[in-house]
Amino acid sequence: MTSMRSLSLAAILALVASLALAGASGDAPGPQAEMTGEMRTAVFAGGCFWCVEADFEKLDGVKEAVSGYAGGVIANPTYEQVTYGDTGHLESVEVAYDPSVITYRQLVHFFFRHIDPLDPDGQFCDKGSSYRTAIFAETLDERLIALDEKEKASEQLGEQVVTAVVDRGPFYLAEDYHQDYYKKNRLKYSIYRTGCRRDARVRQLWGDDSGAPH
Repeated sequence: MTSMRSLSLAAILALVASLALAGASGDAPGPQAEMTGEMRTAVFAGGCFWCVEADFEKLDGVKEAVSGYAGGVIANPTYEQVTYGDTGHLESVEVAYDPSVITYRQLVHFFFRHIDPLDPDGQFCDKGSSYRTAIFAETLDERLIALDEKEKASEQLGEQVVTAVVDRGPFYLAEDYHQDYYKKNRLKYSIYRTGCRRDARVRQLWGDDSGAPH
C-alpha cells in the first residue's frame, strides 16, 4: 500500500476533499468518480435498439452503447426468439458511461425525452412486447432516481408514463449485425428512422425539450 508520505500535495488535497464530501447527494458526480474515472453501465429499453444506441452514443461521457436483450426468461436468446417468440425480453441497450462526466440521473432524463413513454404497446411504428419501454435499475438508488424522473416526465406531459422501472437482470448481447447498425448501414437506418416517425413523435411529445433532430 502506498504511504501517505509518498502522495503528492495535490493527491493529499484531493483525498481530503473526497473524504469531506463523501456521501454528498445531488446531480453532480461525486469526487470519487472524478478521481477514479471508473466506468459504469446502465440498461434501457426504448423500442428499436438501433435508435436507442445511436441516441446515447452522441452524449458526452458515454463511452459506448451496445444492443441486446434484457428482462426475459431464457439465456442467450436470438433476435428471432425475442421478436417472434415469447421470451419476455425487450430490445435493450447497455450504456457504458463515466459518472464523472455524466450522471445516472442525466441518462434517465435523456432517455425519457428520446422515447414515447405513453405507449404501452411498443414504440413508434414497432409494436409488440419486445418493443416496450423499461429502465432496468441495478440498485435502490437507481430505482429511486428512475421513479423520480418517471414522475417528473408524467407531470411534464400531463399523462401517465407507462415505462416500467424494474430490477436489472442479465443483459445478453444482440447479434453482431445489430451492433452500430446506424453507422454500418447509414442509408437504411435513416430511411427506417424517418419512416417510423420516431423523431417526429418525440418532437410532438417533448417540444423544445426533446433531443430529436430538426
